[in-house]
Amino acid sequence: MKNLIDTIKNIWRIEELRTRILITLGLLLVYRIGSFIILPGVDSARMTDPTTSGGGIAEILSIFTGGAFTRASIFALGIMPYISASIILQLAGMAVPAVQKLQKEESGRRKINQWTRYLTILICVAQAPGYIYTTIEEAARGTGALWVPASVVILTASTLFVMWLGERITERGLGNGISLIIMIGIIARLPQSFAQEVVGRMGPGGGGLVLLLVEVVLWVLIIAGCILLVQGTRRIPVQFAKRVQGNKQYGGVRNYIPLKVNAAGVMPIIFAQAIVLIPMYVAQAFEQPPQWLISIANSSGYGYNIMLFLMVVAFTYFYTAITVNPNQLADDMKRNGGFIPGIKPGKHTAGHIDELLSRITLPGAIFLGIVAILPAFAGMAGIKQGFAQFFGGTSLLIMVGVLLDTLQQIESHLLMRHYDGLMKSGRIKGRSGGAAYGMAG
Repeated sequence: MKNLIDTIKNIWRIEELRTRILITLGLLLVYRIGSFIILPGVDSARMTDPTTSGGGIAEILSIFTGGAFTRASIFALGIMPYISASIILQLAGMAVPAVQKLQKEESGRRKINQWTRYLTILICVAQAPGYIYTTIEEAARGTGALWVPASVVILTASTLFVMWLGERITERGLGNGISLIIMIGIIARLPQSFAQEVVGRMGPGGGGLVLLLVEVVLWVLIIAGCILLVQGTRRIPVQFAKRVQGNKQYGGVRNYIPLKVNAAGVMPIIFAQAIVLIPMYVAQAFEQPPQWLISIANSSGYGYNIMLFLMVVAFTYFYTAITVNPNQLADDMKRNGGFIPGIKPGKHTAGHIDELLSRITLPGAIFLGIVAILPAFAGMAGIKQGFAQFFGGTSLLIMVGVLLDTLQQIESHLLMRHYDGLMKSGRIKGRSGGAAYGMAG
């Protein structure tokens, strides 16, 4: 406890770090306040009724907005349109050489950021009417002909404001602003979900305190497993040849290429969930949908979760293949006079890296697939749906990854000013902690 207090004092002594933390907390507070401001003309009391909240799809989409989606808040669309626009342009950079070239230049990256903002507006304009007509139209009270256009403008402007908040946090605060906004929306649901679980377990036939403690212990073990998944790396030793320039000697040292066990991060789950949600939308179009469609549209059913697991594994391999380029790593290594001991430079090095990457991606993909379907198994075990969402899936991985990234930045500020880090032994590694595949000369 004394070490914790000393660490907090050290953090507060650093003026820049203290200012960044206060700015981050202030901007996140603005976001949370905005998530409770209801759209004009909407009866918020009717939105709290589960029959008007959109069912399972609405609950899944509401995870990333801290409940703003089901409250008909002005921040109902949250930051997700911006995330969708970023993913689209990221995929375009992998498929379109012109966009890929822009990504390598500073001016090009600024241009892509501008395109992302424009695409975010288009996505908002497309999503807002669908949200209004499918989720909040029945809760509207005596609205006129201009209510829908006005609501679309408000939702779009609010998403742009949330995007601006995220950029300001990244620039002047601590951590990645967009990720923190998503995480704070997820964590905001945790106290209420846990309280509901406690009330349910302590009630008649709930299992009592022992079963609740077992749940908490399992939850902590799953979090520990996710931390290992995020931080796990395979280090490939690299030797750099000695070279003499003037009176100085360069190279002759051993370095490492850190290959992450989960180089794809949370993206495979996001992609897979976006696809498996399609059967849910299709099933709603039928008055009596076929049995096979009901099976894969039921988020707690075996068909849905088997498909989700297989798609997460497949997307993990796909996203890892397009994120980590063994040929580029081998070329960079050769250009800087580096080589893997016992492996010939060039094509043989690229093949060796590719083989190692395939080996470590398999357990990472399987574990990521298991994490993706854990909420369904938690629900089958009798855990309430709200708390079950924190037993795995995108929610837990985003929470773990963002917290590790933020703690890593705090530790970097402490170490720069010759204070002890947050841990006595070892260093905190965020999602990007071991992902810098550059070569040291």
